[in-house]
Amino acid sequence: MDGGGPVSSAARGSATVNVQVQHSYSLPDFLQNVKLKYVKLGYHYLISHLLTLCLLPLLILVTIQAMQMNSDDIRQLWLDLQYNLVSVVTCSAFLVFGSTFNILTRPRPVYLVDYACYRPRDSLKVANQMLLDRAQLAGYFDESSMEFQRKILERSGLGDETYLPESMHFIPPKTTMQAAREESEQVIFGTLDNLFANTKIKPKDIEILVVNSSLFNPTPSLSAAVVNKYKLRGNIKSFNLGGMGCSAGLIAIDLAKDLLQVHKNAYAVVVSTENITQNSYRGMKKSMLIPNCLFRVGGSAILLSNKSSNRWQAKYKLVHVVRTHKGADNKAFKCVYQEEDDDGKTGVSLSKDLMAIAGGALKTNITTLGPLVLPVSEQLLFFATMVFDKMLKRNLKPYIPDFKLAFDHFCIHAGGRAVIDELEKNLDLLPVHVEASRMTLHRFGNTSSSSIWYELAYLEAKGRIRKGHRVWQIAFGSGFKCNSAVWEALGNVKPCENGPWEDCIDKYPVKVV
Repeated sequence: MDGGGPVSSAARGSATVNVQVQHSYSLPDFLQNVKLKYVKLGYHYLISHLLTLCLLPLLILVTIQAMQMNSDDIRQLWLDLQYNLVSVVTCSAFLVFGSTFNILTRPRPVYLVDYACYRPRDSLKVANQMLLDRAQLAGYFDESSMEFQRKILERSGLGDETYLPESMHFIPPKTTMQAAREESEQVIFGTLDNLFANTKIKPKDIEILVVNSSLFNPTPSLSAAVVNKYKLRGNIKSFNLGGMGCSAGLIAIDLAKDLLQVHKNAYAVVVSTENITQNSYRGMKKSMLIPNCLFRVGGSAILLSNKSSNRWQAKYKLVHVVRTHKGADNKAFKCVYQEEDDDGKTGVSLSKDLMAIAGGALKTNITTLGPLVLPVSEQLLFFATMVFDKMLKRNLKPYIPDFKLAFDHFCIHAGGRAVIDELEKNLDLLPVHVEASRMTLHRFGNTSSSSIWYELAYLEAKGRIRKGHRVWQIAFGSGFKCNSAVWEALGNVKPCENGPWEDCIDKYPVKVV
């Protein structure tokens, strides 16, 4: 699990309780001091498709010109070509070579046919006060720790209808391996059942399977459990990603995309989830208590395809995936760190530097992404400002590109209220742009790597996604990582059948205190 909420601290006292929940940890001005190497990386991705960009306009121009020619023009062209054999052979060879190279090297389109999000039964709902009452009855925490968790929940942005797994509704919670397996299987199988029912795809048609769960990785793996449950084909390419945090969902998408470049006419399923049963912290260390307050049960399953026949039924086309990893830096590596406290209790510790590190990773990611998605006018303004600054050496504030011109919708990982607030401010977004993230956090809590899919489902349930709209999904994860995916809607997108917002979308948005 990764913490994306407010990083807080509390002063310990023996006679009296003195709790301080700090909100001074905010994202830095991450668009300052932009490093050119990340801008160059973005243009490297762009130039890798330069041949396609050049050939397509040329072919379009030739086609248009040919359509305007009459029979006399065609006869005269044929006579001219007879007397210019060398030119004809050279041009033909160039076109054949260019077209062949383009066909062999261009990436296969990857389509998102449909997806599903897990919706637990109502009996698993847990109000914030109920969570605190049960924690008090379990007897794990002292008065200071209880008051600290109360303050975190008050400022978390979570509502009173989030879900915890069945194991956490016992007092004390059941934290056995069997209970953890049951949680993961309920989420994964329930979500896949929904996906297969909606798409009418047979499980045996799946050729690629990627499952990600950061903290719970039993043997046999969760991907093996899926193969066993649905009797998937014996030669399936299955992968199980562990320890990669809240951004693992987009890593899994990127892995599936790469595999779909190799395997023709294939379906790939990506399952993203997290497990709470064995990963709640029962100690007194404040930096380890925050995940207890933010994380809730959830999961998603996404069906991808590279079949041309699926284009007409698919919801989206994958346009870009950009991944940023800051793990080479020691502070970034340890800012979200699973460890034991002084009493031997295991938990995930969140560093006070988390927000600053997240800001640095985000700066790198969007600097690389910018050249791929921003209009030319925005890129010219950005470069003009940067060159002017270098020439005058006055440390001028760089021009901040308007990402609202590149994207119609934003799905920012619902890690916590503080991250959403800071991204809204730093990227100059409007409240409607972060509405899906805020409402997902309020309704479902931090569901780790699956949260961006609950957000997309929210936008669909509101009927906001139209043909040609671009959606930016962005997620943070331990390591430290920041990953982005860009999707283009292939039509006016209808809400998911049996979607997570089906019975409550009319109540949203709500005001979050």
